[in-house]
Formats: sequence, structure tokens, C-alpha cells
Amino acid sequence: MKTKWLLSSSAVMMGLLGLAGTFIPEEISTILGIDPSPITLILLQIIGGLYLGFAMLNWFTRSALIGGIYNKPVVLGNLMHHIIVFFALIRQLADQFHFILLIFTLAYLGFAVWFTLVMRSNPLSNSTKKSD
Repeated sequence: MKTKWLLSSSAVMMGLLGLAGTFIPEEISTILGIDPSPITLILLQIIGGLYLGFAMLNWFTRSALIGGIYNKPVVLGNLMHHIIVFFALIRQLADQFHFILLIFTLAYLGFAVWFTLVMRSNPLSNSTKKSD
């Protein structure tokens, strides 16, 4: 299973979210209807930093052998992140529907399923087949 597309697309999505959270927390809090108090702004910036860190991890690991026991911490960290955010978004959608939340929910579901498949795959099965 090719994981370069998975890690690259995950890195781009997380990088964009991280840059937004880091550099425009006031605008994000206004869009979300949250009071832009100092604690809210610093929490958005911290979350943005976390997203940027995950984006860098995924970006620099995208060419490595991933799946099964190879780079398992990277896969498990991503899987846990995507599953937890997916369930949080589902809960929010149940309370109040927004189209952008639906898009993010579907994206996180897709990444959660894809990382699950990578975790259960053997990356050496395709590369070690003997040719006749």
C-alpha cells in the first residue's frame, strides 16, 4: 500500500489548519462565535502548533516504509488523532449542522479509515514478492 499520498495529504491539511490556528486565532474565534479572550487565543495558537508539529512529522516521514510494525508510532498517533477528532465532529454535527463541519467530518473519517488500513497492512508484501 502506498502511503506517500496519505502522509502528504494529511500533512497539507494539518499544516493549513496549523498555520491558521497559529497566525489568525482572532479571526478563527470570531468565525466560530467564541469570545476572543486571551486564554482562547493562546489555546488556538497552541492547537495550531500541535497541528504544525503533526504536519511536519507526516511530511518528513512520507517516503519511509510505513505499515505493520514499521513506523507504528507515526501511524498510531495519526490514527488516534483522526478518530478522536472525527467523533468530536460527529457530536458537534448532532447538535448543530454546518456544511463545513460535514466536510471536515468526512475528511477525518477518510483519514481514520486510511490510517487503519495502513496499520493493518504489510508494507513488505508488495516489495518482496519473488519474480518467476
